Amino acid sequence: MERGTEWGAPSSHGAGRGAAEQAAAPGRIRLAVVVVDRAGLVSHWSRGARRLFGTPRQDAVGRPAVDLLPVFGALPDDEIAPYAAYAAYEGVGPDLESSLDGRLSYPAAGRARLRVPERDRIDVLWWAYPLVGPGPERLLVLAADADALHPDGQGAEGIAVERIAPGFALHTDFPGAEELARQLPEILPSMSVGEGARIVSQVLELGYPVLEFSQNDRVPVTPDWGVPRRAERKARRERAARAAASGDSVPPDVRDEGEDLEYVAVRERLEFLNEVSGRIGTSLDLAQTIIEVSRAVVPRFTDVAGTYLREQVVAGEGFPDGVPDTTTMWHRVAVEHTDEPGRWDDVVPVGEAMPFPAHTPFFQCMTSGQPVLVPRISEQMGHAIAAQFEKRDIRPLINNRSMLVVPLKARNVVLGFMILLRHPERVEFNDMDRVTGAELAARAGLVLDNARMYTYQESVAETLQDSMLPHIAPRMAGCDIATRYLPGTLLGRVGGDWFDSVKLPGSRTALVVGDVMGHGLNSAAMMGQLRTAVQTMAALDLPPAQLLRNLDDLAQRLGDTYLATCLYAVYDPIMSELEIANAGHIPPVLVRAEDGRSDLLDLPTGAPIGVGGVPFESVRVPVAPGDRLVMCTDGLVEVRGEDIGVGLATLCESAAHPAASMDDACDTIIRALNVRGGRKDDVALLMARLGGIAPEDVALWRLALDPVEVGRARAAVREQLHEWGLNSLADHAELMVGELVTNAVRHARSRRVELRLVRGETLLCEVDDEDHTLPSLRSAGPADEFGRGLRVVSTLAREWGASRTSAGKTVWFELTLPRR
Repeated sequence: MERGTEWGAPSSHGAGRGAAEQAAAPGRIRLAVVVVDRAGLVSHWSRGARRLFGTPRQDAVGRPAVDLLPVFGALPDDEIAPYAAYAAYEGVGPDLESSLDGRLSYPAAGRARLRVPERDRIDVLWWAYPLVGPGPERLLVLAADADALHPDGQGAEGIAVERIAPGFALHTDFPGAEELARQLPEILPSMSVGEGARIVSQVLELGYPVLEFSQNDRVPVTPDWGVPRRAERKARRERAARAAASGDSVPPDVRDEGEDLEYVAVRERLEFLNEVSGRIGTSLDLAQTIIEVSRAVVPRFTDVAGTYLREQVVAGEGFPDGVPDTTTMWHRVAVEHTDEPGRWDDVVPVGEAMPFPAHTPFFQCMTSGQPVLVPRISEQMGHAIAAQFEKRDIRPLINNRSMLVVPLKARNVVLGFMILLRHPERVEFNDMDRVTGAELAARAGLVLDNARMYTYQESVAETLQDSMLPHIAPRMAGCDIATRYLPGTLLGRVGGDWFDSVKLPGSRTALVVGDVMGHGLNSAAMMGQLRTAVQTMAALDLPPAQLLRNLDDLAQRLGDTYLATCLYAVYDPIMSELEIANAGHIPPVLVRAEDGRSDLLDLPTGAPIGVGGVPFESVRVPVAPGDRLVMCTDGLVEVRGEDIGVGLATLCESAAHPAASMDDACDTIIRALNVRGGRKDDVALLMARLGGIAPEDVALWRLALDPVEVGRARAAVREQLHEWGLNSLADHAELMVGELVTNAVRHARSRRVELRLVRGETLLCEVDDEDHTLPSLRSAGPADEFGRGLRVVSTLAREWGASRTSAGKTVWFELTLPRR
């Protein structure tokens, strides 16, 4: 990241020029860049540092910073005159030595004399930025050679100046500022992108290192922190000493020494806010952020901190625009204090929600968006506040305490507020505290809003994903099903993986697993379209290969942006057979119940959905009752840098492991493949135990196209139900079978009509014929002869339907079996 030349603050001239032009551009000065770690050792020594201080990089890195930058001392009084251009700015900020020793935690700037090899002493302008966060870096020091700018008005670099002074430009809008921001990463150490970005963000937030110079141009700088000039301070002290010796009153300008105290106070506030900023926002978890905000202010700034947020913020929901009112509910989300443990817990428990009346300072704060200062809570105010706490007397906790209520705002919206209380014996909150509290609340509000938006987006993502994933019944005809979906842990909680099961005619079940390549909302939307298309085409009872062919055509029409893999299997529990087709998906695992052996099924791979023009093939696989089929997406078995064969072998091994239930079997696979421990892709897993339907639970009759067959069908159904011990269903079943067979005999175009009864989880009745026209419900008038049959079926059946088959259609209904 380091380049040959590091440049200081740009002026209004030469922004965006090349390095050659920059060397001669007014307002440019070369910078030395030094980074000090938490042990006080140099971790980076730039080329500019080698040029300025004379020490090679290999000799500097790892050595104590104070050894390489020994402060010779501030300029003595007899040397001030030759440097009149600097004299007015002598003493800007604390010493460089204090920064190197780690005694300062806020940005500082100044001028110092250093001892360096072969040059005796050099005069440098410097800026020091304390770095906070998890990285090893503690301090960033930028330095420039002051001798390059002579007091005679002509710099060694050819820069004509009248004066120069170091300073900080906080959020300064001057030509060239953006260029400096772009150049900061170039002069930082060769470190990771994340560490470099963290340092750059802190430097830019604290202030740009700038040089004020004047001739024809002026670059604005931050005032000198209110620190009096050294010569003026020295003169005032001398006058104060003479006045004290003679007994005279202290001159007014000597009383201005109070400015030093003010400077110390401001410095402490800045240091406090800097520390708070470093302690909050380490997580996007809303609850963790709330705890960080509360603990950041207790006990240094306050003795009690109660945090309230809008109820919708806590719930991760949106809320209406506008100012809160007396009906707005506020959740108490944290109470941090220095009192004895448990003193506040029963009176103001965390988790309580309540509104606040208009006469309270809390309502004033949240409606105005401004801090409210109460120097001391009087008996009268304490009584008014306590009145809203039913059956609890809060007055002993708040009376006679100083209170500051600060709003937690972001984007001009009040998300909540903090109630800050100080013990009676502690100094009251004052106007400076109000300003500090407002700044603290502004920073905390932004952090909380980031956490809130993240929580809200997580909630939206989970809701979207849940709405797109089907809620599969654990029991289908002849098979048990268990599923698992695990969102990606790195690339977002919304992805393109899905699974599904679809009820088919003939007691069959379609089992589907698919994966849209990519992540995010677009992939999820594509997944939703493909899943809906699969459900629609499965209801048409298309063969697996033909279904994938149609799905590929649909993907071509939707666009060529996305590809998807898909595995589609149809299980026939009566025939004990699987028919499977694959579109670029990883193969399923079949676990045999007979010997516990598990194998990857050898299927034609096929191309992913969306490639276009590629044929798909179906394979029929015989199965036995108790066999298990395991279908999953590649996120379960694939790990970057590892052969996928390792994951597939682990999948086979874990799938064969005995388990007490289907859910336990799924959990065993998840644990074995360590999905929760590092895989970043989505995972969809579907397991089906193929129980089959025994031949004695199936009855089949072939009927001729003769109205007489309707009566025979009714009698056969009643007899079969009597044999199965289902006499309680006979009347309804006989009536509905008569209606369906009548329709089939009347409208069939061939001689084939089949009636089948299947006893499983329900009683299933199916009537097949070779007419492709599906029946529909119709409204029948009092004089109409037809149109009532399907309405009878719809009224009496638990569920009914009709679907086309390759040979015609199937009309079916189900009845609930009586409890045993």
